[in-house]
Amino acid sequence: MTDLEAPVAPPRAGPAWRRAAPALLGYAAVRALGLVTLAVWSAARDKSPHQLLSARWDSLWYTRVAELGYGYEVRLPNGDVHSNLAFFPLLPWLERAFAAVTPLSHADAGLLVSALASLAAAWGIFAVADHVYGSRAGICAVLLWAVLPVGIVQSMAYSESLFTALAAWSLYAVLTGRWLTAGLLASLAGLTRPVGAAVVAAVWVAAIASFVRERSAPAQTGAPRWRRALAMLIAPLGAAGYVLWVGRHTDKGPLGYLDVQAGWRNGFDGGYAFARFVADKFTSFPSALAGLALIIGVGLLVRLYVICVRQRQPLPLLVYAGVVTLLALCASSYFGSKPRLLLPAFPLLLPPALALARLRTSRSAWVLGGVAAVSAVYGAFWLNGSGPP
Repeated sequence: MTDLEAPVAPPRAGPAWRRAAPALLGYAAVRALGLVTLAVWSAARDKSPHQLLSARWDSLWYTRVAELGYGYEVRLPNGDVHSNLAFFPLLPWLERAFAAVTPLSHADAGLLVSALASLAAAWGIFAVADHVYGSRAGICAVLLWAVLPVGIVQSMAYSESLFTALAAWSLYAVLTGRWLTAGLLASLAGLTRPVGAAVVAAVWVAAIASFVRERSAPAQTGAPRWRRALAMLIAPLGAAGYVLWVGRHTDKGPLGYLDVQAGWRNGFDGGYAFARFVADKFTSFPSALAGLALIIGVGLLVRLYVICVRQRQPLPLLVYAGVVTLLALCASSYFGSKPRLLLPAFPLLLPPALALARLRTSRSAWVLGGVAAVSAVYGAFWLNGSGPP
């Protein structure tokens, strides 16, 4: 047991990059398959895969922030106001930085950031899974994350890959007792997406749990208390700083960011709007099948989380995955974006990764290869259609 009360795989010899290399190579192969499939599908439909990846939906908003800064908004005929203040600043900051030191445009800089961040995320997921269950489970976890149906988003100029990288490495830092690193990465995650609150919660809960254990068992000593306390202080600074800046920028105080999100019809209603959306699907037969699929999907997520608890995943992973899933399912935002919002919840993939790791290598390779092919086709179809909002 670690001081976070979770089973840990035996330590492995060799450099960290060497242990992670098979996972990273496999991840790169899956992403390459997805991009090639997208290119072929897009060519058949006379569309540009480059534009689909870098110049649609949220990627346009991030690029505009990188180029012009904050203050741009669109007023819709129904009175809604879409402000670019809804988009957290770390990705556009990086786009601006890469565009300044390379010949790349801001949009292409966004693609480069996502490509590098997706590899960092894959490595972070491997590091977490390897620490808890061993390298085979780590490789399977990375490949499962790569072959998710909406995995093509990992290659878009979106913030999911960047956020997942920061979250995964922050969680790994918590698991290995590197508290200041965990706090700093949590703060950066909070500058990336609103769901950075999940990383902050994981750091806080893990630190508080360690304090409680020390009081009940003084002989168990971990990192110095001041490091854990400082990590708790640092972790929320990124998100809090941006939210407070938005409040000052809009002259609406600390709740100004909520007004910005309301303009996008985003909010947290405990899942009421999503439940109504699912219920409305059962008003006709064809759409009832989609409603049934949504119910099955939510049930699968709940089932995976229950298995995570039963397998005694480390407390930070349980807190993080729980908060990400709760925020994704209980938000009143556009419902088609929920699969994308669930991408960072990688600890939910550890139970199936552990099951795959117990199979023969040839059998797990066939399973993952088949799923990767289906995922590549679906990603190309999805992005050439409605795609991620």
